[in-house]
Amino acid sequence: MASPEIDALTQALSRLPGLGPRSARRAVLHLLKKRESAMEPLLRALERVNERLVTCSTCGNVDTVDPCGICSDHRRDPRSLCVVEDVADLWALDRSRLFPGRFHVLGGRLSALDGVRPEDLGIDTLVARVEAGGIDEVVLAMNATLEGQTTAHYLAERLERFPVRLTQLAHGMPVGGELDYLDEGTLAQALRARRPVG
Repeated sequence: MASPEIDALTQALSRLPGLGPRSARRAVLHLLKKRESAMEPLLRALERVNERLVTCSTCGNVDTVDPCGICSDHRRDPRSLCVVEDVADLWALDRSRLFPGRFHVLGGRLSALDGVRPEDLGIDTLVARVEAGGIDEVVLAMNATLEGQTTAHYLAERLERFPVRLTQLAHGMPVGGELDYLDEGTLAQALRARRPVG
């Protein structure tokens, strides 16, 4: 039987995404066995991030500096702006190294059921960034959910008065996907987005 402190640590870790109670117990045991090489560096890293964590006032990313590393990177194309729902989406796209521009995090998506309205998201900030000028393209990188597509449609309406090219991520059949394993929504989108061969 573990002490209340170790149980509390296990419970805290088990609340992290991707970690259940068993994985959390294994992680705690590893940290206890490797106290000097694993636990202490982890504690120091958590303390440093906790002390310095800020939300970027430009794009909504989380970092330890404001503006964030992406917004202050002069190698990025300031004329291209990719709009995402959450920071996790920004990080995923940035890891791919395929988008050379800058980002804007909405902080969620419109959802009547959850009571998320336009004023609850970073939409006004986005409109202000586009209105300030210097942006040629806005990529709407919303998730392929009903709420995500509703948000993309709303953003397109809000941004249509500006002289920017609005684009959206492609949806449909993933590379390596097999028709038999795809859901009906993905298949429908793939059929709607079909294009000529060659």
